[in-house]
Amino acid sequence: MRLARTTGTGAGLLVLILGLWAGFIPFVGPYFHYGFGPDATWHYTVQRLWLDILPAAAAVLGGLMLIGSGRRASGTLGGWLALCGGVWLLVGPSFSMLWQHPPAGVLQSGIGVPLGGHDRAAAEMIGAFYGVGALITMLSAFAIGRFTPARLVAAPGAPATEESGEAPPRRRGLIRRRRGTVPSERAGARHL
Repeated sequence: MRLARTTGTGAGLLVLILGLWAGFIPFVGPYFHYGFGPDATWHYTVQRLWLDILPAAAAVLGGLMLIGSGRRASGTLGGWLALCGGVWLLVGPSFSMLWQHPPAGVLQSGIGVPLGGHDRAAAEMIGAFYGVGALITMLSAFAIGRFTPARLVAAPGAPATEESGEAPPRRRGLIRRRRGTVPSERAGARHL
């Protein structure tokens, strides 16, 4: 079903910007001593591929699909793609401890050692993973809701829809007011 092209534009644009941030911050963050070790700009590692580049690419692609979607299917697919990228940004650093084998007593995930102290490390975790992932997840879930048909989100006790096989109750004698038409019962009375 065709929709207005602006249905996912706002959320898609924000998801696109956040996805670009998540993809580029590990590579340009060391210019400002922001990020995780190694402290080298444009340094590629397999960890950065799995934890930064792939979820950021999913968010960017999902954001582009949301911006350009004019149909429910493409908008919903873009929303789900961005949602997967956002969720992976949230759980990826914790999940990476399964393949990272740090020395005994050191809790370090696959993202590397934060470049700053304790306070700055918290800001780096939020700014590179958790906060960005939460915002992408929220915005993409909002966009998925915008692309969901209203009849699938009917409230309990609402009249039955076409999907249940029963027709909703009709009101007799009323015609929509378009271009000067009036309810059918009053139309005859006016001309008498």
